[in-house]
Amino acid sequence: MLLPFEPYNPKWKKQFESIKLELQFLLKSLNPQIDHIGSTAVEGLSAKPIIDIQIGLGNETDLDRLPALLKLPNIVYYEKYNQDWPERRFFILLKEPLYKINVPDIVKIGDDIPAILHDHDLRIAHLHAFVKGSSDWTRHLALRDYLIAHPAIRESYQELKEKLTQLDWRDGNDYNKGKDLFLKAQEKIALAWHKGRMQ
Repeated sequence: MLLPFEPYNPKWKKQFESIKLELQFLLKSLNPQIDHIGSTAVEGLSAKPIIDIQIGLGNETDLDRLPALLKLPNIVYYEKYNQDWPERRFFILLKEPLYKINVPDIVKIGDDIPAILHDHDLRIAHLHAFVKGSSDWTRHLALRDYLIAHPAIRESYQELKEKLTQLDWRDGNDYNKGKDLFLKAQEKIALAWHKGRMQ
């Protein structure tokens, strides 16, 4: 499976701002911090044209309230991922209502992910929710800001992504594993850099 990649597109920022407004309305009772993360948030990086959005919440109780509030006709909640990553809640925002593509609104623990949901052309955004101030929440923001501030590192990442996109991947998770070594090394540096900026 070759994943769809595009050169950086300024429309990604506009898409994020539009989705952010909708999320702020749906989640106003939780007072979330909503940030654009991932490659579509970094000018100059190519990316799958899927907007990564981080939802920062006040506590774990709010994290558990989130699935009931994020009920849109085109959102799927991946509850099954909670087993491996209990600090995160993950959702995908699709271009079509769920009834049109015959998929459930929740992929439950123990369920197989419907094959059609592996089609990245159907996706608009990935929503990642964490407690604000947690290590995962911080590292996503730190890496984004670090890549924006360091052109040489950004260019190295771009070159890696270009090589990886030439390969045939089983799914997006396999592609992500291909980036892991580079990103883990850069995240450590980015976190130290971020901490220094905050002091």
